[in-house]
Amino acid sequence: MSMAADDPVIPPQAQRGLRPLPQLIFSSRWLQLPLYMGLIVAQGVYVLLFVKELWHLVQGALNFTEQEIMLLVLGMIDVVMISNLLIMVIVGGYETFVSRMELERHPDQPEWLSHVNASVLKIKLAMAIIGISSIHLLRVFIYAGSLGKEGAPYTEVGVMWQAIIHVIFIFSALGIAGVERLSQPVYATRDHH
Repeated sequence: MSMAADDPVIPPQAQRGLRPLPQLIFSSRWLQLPLYMGLIVAQGVYVLLFVKELWHLVQGALNFTEQEIMLLVLGMIDVVMISNLLIMVIVGGYETFVSRMELERHPDQPEWLSHVNASVLKIKLAMAIIGISSIHLLRVFIYAGSLGKEGAPYTEVGVMWQAIIHVIFIFSALGIAGVERLSQPVYATRDHH
């Protein structure tokens, strides 16, 4: 029986097992399993919220103004983006920190999962948070037309702080990406003609 070139070679000392304390420490990663299961339940709640918003949109389609429809659709997009964030955390986090899922041959394996590690996951999460923040900010700007009116959902100060927080998210993501890039080894591969 021959081994393929891609099969990992496990050193004999690793095959024998770990000493008790390292084994306990390594096994503690399974304590994260209930956390990921809880996120799966949260994903189900977001599906229910999406269906509720969709039903509300369909029911009021003939009576809502264009702005009301846009706000409902933005809310639905927000739910989808948060749901995507949950999937990235559940699948990517489990694969990175708990155990391999062995999805390499599965036809539905997400493309990003083939090269996921803690660094890639952090950057993807930061980008997802910026996307979610962008949807919230767009919703705030749409409501901004009602500033000063009684019952307006946002004040000028509230709009300003939402925009500042969004810019902070962007700079945080750029900082994470910059630190990750600096921490990667530099390989000088230049073509010489």
